[in-house]
Amino acid sequence: MFFRFLLRRLMYVIPMLLVTTLVVFSLILLIPGDPAVSLLGENATQEKIEQLRHQLGLDQPVLVQYADWLGKAVQGDLGKSLFTGEVVSDSVAAHLGITFQIVVVAMIFSFLIGMIFAIASIIRPNSWLDYITRFFGTLGTAVPNFWLAMLLVLAFSIKLGWLPATGFVSISDSPVDFFKSVLLPAVSLGAFGAAQITRQLRSSLLEVLGTDYIRTAYSKGLLLWSVIWKHGVRNALLPVVTTAGLLFGNLLGATVVIETIFAIPGMGQLAVNSILQRDFPMLQGVVLVMVVMVLVINFLTDVIYGILDPRIEFD
Repeated sequence: MFFRFLLRRLMYVIPMLLVTTLVVFSLILLIPGDPAVSLLGENATQEKIEQLRHQLGLDQPVLVQYADWLGKAVQGDLGKSLFTGEVVSDSVAAHLGITFQIVVVAMIFSFLIGMIFAIASIIRPNSWLDYITRFFGTLGTAVPNFWLAMLLVLAFSIKLGWLPATGFVSISDSPVDFFKSVLLPAVSLGAFGAAQITRQLRSSLLEVLGTDYIRTAYSKGLLLWSVIWKHGVRNALLPVVTTAGLLFGNLLGATVVIETIFAIPGMGQLAVNSILQRDFPMLQGVVLVMVVMVLVINFLTDVIYGILDPRIEFD
């Protein structure tokens, strides 16, 4: 039964992947500018431009280009960069690790702060603590992450000098320097996620704590903290699982701006450079990997939700 459940979920992922990659592939080709002109220069003759476009396959219909690109992508061949000649898959893999580390730290920050704020709000409902946590929950959703990033750089890098404003150090090279280099980007990314987790978990906890079995737990003499943590949070986390899946995709997309601000050589900065250079193969490879990651995370979210919620039927 569980295998059939996984198979049904997987059957939703495959057509979604095809449709998404086709739409993205088509939109990328609509980016203003011609890669052939960028390679040859503005003074190149029309004949040379057309010749290069033919060599690159840019003169073919979009569907033909997409079918050729997808066929090679399935085999792991994402082509080569038009400007550097690098293998796209190797370049994407090198930058993906950096982005993944930042997103993971941002997710951890979002969950920790979100859970702390939500539980603190529930312990003293309608108190000053509740109002403060709700205010920060709203503020985190309203403040743009790029604006928050610039404020953090101004405060902790320029004014106080505590943390670096740019650059990235891998955790394998130096855990301490990694934490310093990733803290500001992770907070900039995770502030929105923390606000989402706070609002979602608080709402879910209010619903769970009003049920009969919670009142039964109180009647048995259990302490408030024990009831909230053992009975409330564990059951209230189910809707948060779905929020976490969506949050991962949002954070992954937001790295495009954050990595540019902090000069971090991740997937976001690679995508920006590819757009500026009209490097279509590199940009298509970046977008494909990001789309696959988001779809895989959403698939795993559905599976985890199905495991955690006994009310879901697998047959």
